Amino acid sequence: MAHRPRSEMIAETKCKLLESARRAFGTVGYADASMDDFTAEAGLTRGAIYHHFGGKKGLLEAVIMQIDAEMTERLHEVSKRASNPWDGFVDECLAYVEMALEPEIQRIVHRDGPAVLGDPLGWSNQEGCLAAMMKHVRTLKQQGYIRQELDPEATARLINGVSLHGAQWIANSHDPKQASDRIVIAFRALLEGLLTTSNVN
Repeated sequence: MAHRPRSEMIAETKCKLLESARRAFGTVGYADASMDDFTAEAGLTRGAIYHHFGGKKGLLEAVIMQIDAEMTERLHEVSKRASNPWDGFVDECLAYVEMALEPEIQRIVHRDGPAVLGDPLGWSNQEGCLAAMMKHVRTLKQQGYIRQELDPEATARLINGVSLHGAQWIANSHDPKQASDRIVIAFRALLEGLLTTSNVN
């Protein structure tokens, strides 16, 4: 039998660790997740975690980045279903905060993530999120939806901040569904404040 490429074996090892850790983080949480348990489940040793992720904290960050990438794909699908670019933008923003109702996202991304990795605004994925939001804002300005006097970077930073804070409030609320309903109404009203006079209903 031919030997498998080293790159393929490394990718498989990392995938196994991510899958096992994601299940553990999503069910019992970061603090109670045992490295020995999920390495045993993956048929690996603790050494593999330290080698590929630098430890349990690095593994949590990798799991969050994986979930974040999946969320981004889902949000793109949401916006594509809208009848116009503005509605797609609003639907995508609101869908992001509503994802905080999902148990896995709620626990891993919005509870354990900030507790272990610190303020999400400082996470490695935020630069890309901000760049994408700025692109959205610029495009909507060019299309005549958003008021021309609004600075794209300032607007994007504010929207990102509202999204993150709103999602965290939902995830940590004693009644997440009620919090989500309230956030969606308020967030929609804030976004509508960006519209040009001709686009206000």
